[in-house]
Amino acid sequence: MTAQNASLVVNDISKSFGGLKVFHNLSFTVAPGEVLGVIGPNGAGKTTMINIISGRLTPTSGEVWLGKQRIDGAPVYVNSQRGLVRSFQQTAILADTSVRDNLLSAIRFSGNKADVWDLIAPLLDEFGLSEQLDRHANVLPYGLQKMLGLTMTLATRPRMLLLDEPAAGLEKSERPRIDRFLGFARDVFHCGALIVEHDMDLIKRLCPRVIVLDGGKLIAEGDPDSVLSRKDVIDAYLGGSEEEGA
Repeated sequence: MTAQNASLVVNDISKSFGGLKVFHNLSFTVAPGEVLGVIGPNGAGKTTMINIISGRLTPTSGEVWLGKQRIDGAPVYVNSQRGLVRSFQQTAILADTSVRDNLLSAIRFSGNKADVWDLIAPLLDEFGLSEQLDRHANVLPYGLQKMLGLTMTLATRPRMLLLDEPAAGLEKSERPRIDRFLGFARDVFHCGALIVEHDMDLIKRLCPRVIVLDGGKLIAEGDPDSVLSRKDVIDAYLGGSEEEGA
């Protein structure tokens, strides 16, 4: 595997908080360059799953691998340096600094790779960020702040992206930007992505394969149309818990 070509392997992870079991032996793989969708009702454990994969939480048992490196239990910043980069539902930007400085901070994190700015330049142009470089990030419209945060993830030279509801807060007309972002990530940076999202139209467009979580278990896997037509998946959504936000 090259530095920009790595599988994400989640192997038999379980997670408990006291007597509450959140996961039960969860396993799946995201292949190099693949976009895998993760869906499920509220309370299914999706956010906890991302927190474990990124290093924010440690699994009770099981392993997480990025390429040949075992990464479960490592700090978030260490896993980010290894190439596993996470976005958040809300914008994750340096609000009181310029758009340019936000991007340069991400590039410095990547080790000041000289070609990164040139690589992301077409995306900056497409999102309308090139003309905003000297403005403070916090004065941008929310949709542009979201695109800035996503572009910053690419400026770190990721091997695998964890995208937690990237369409959250975007107007319907803005959501196709997520399509472009993921296509750019795959074609230019050759990285894969795990995407947690409630927008089923977006999932159907972007994810050839999806997994469905319910009650901390993987209950279905396959292409979106086949999975979403299954009775157990329909029942899970109709009867989903509201205890956890994602």
